[in-house]
Amino acid sequence: MRGVKGVVLCGGEGKRLRPISYYFQKTMIPVGRSQKPLLEYAIRLLRFHGITDLALLVGYKAEQIVNYFEDGSRLNVNITYAYDNPEMRGTAGSVLNAYKKKAIGKNETLLIYYGDILTNMNLQDFLRYHGEKNAKATVALAKGFTVRVGIADIDREGRIRGFREKPKLKKPVSIAIVALDAEAIRDIEHLMSGRKELDLMGDVIPYIMKTEKNVYGYITDAFWYDVGSTEAYEKLDTNKVEEMLGFLYR
Repeated sequence: MRGVKGVVLCGGEGKRLRPISYYFQKTMIPVGRSQKPLLEYAIRLLRFHGITDLALLVGYKAEQIVNYFEDGSRLNVNITYAYDNPEMRGTAGSVLNAYKKKAIGKNETLLIYYGDILTNMNLQDFLRYHGEKNAKATVALAKGFTVRVGIADIDREGRIRGFREKPKLKKPVSIAIVALDAEAIRDIEHLMSGRKELDLMGDVIPYIMKTEKNVYGYITDAFWYDVGSTEAYEKLDTNKVEEMLGFLYR
């Protein structure tokens, strides 16, 4: 397999985490018993699976990230920073901007990790699957996602027939980790032409699915948790974090 670059998206303003994100970069909120930054768990997971060449795509409150992680040597990784460009907004825009700034190479497999999630997923197995499928893009998916609100069953007239409280979805959901061959950068460049904002999951992945049909889903039963909202952060179980991710600090 070609070289792998870990690409962590950590530049967003974290609007769903307000008012906490007025003071913290969203990926720097303290997590777990030892109150380490959320982003540190992602970096340690990447390193645990042998991915030590990292690009952090930063913007809002970038100084908090840079001052804490510096060049990455304290965690035995090599970190390159790519500062967001207002002319290339959105997750795919940030990836393209990082490529333009040479934080991402043209002959690398990109493991794109959204910086506001916690997971213990086996990243090496994920990358192996991506390579075996000869995929242009592979999206990590989880089964049994529990909806955090009740779902109403209504008839044609709008009458409520019943509620299902926090049901589990039958369809797998994205857990915000994507493997992308660097050739996909050309697709991003094509889609970005004449635009200032482009989303990886909303624009780029559907385009590749339509034009090449070379997008695969990797289904995992690993622990994962989206910490991207104030409600989710408040409900995050510290003991669960230690149980599922404590191995990263041993």
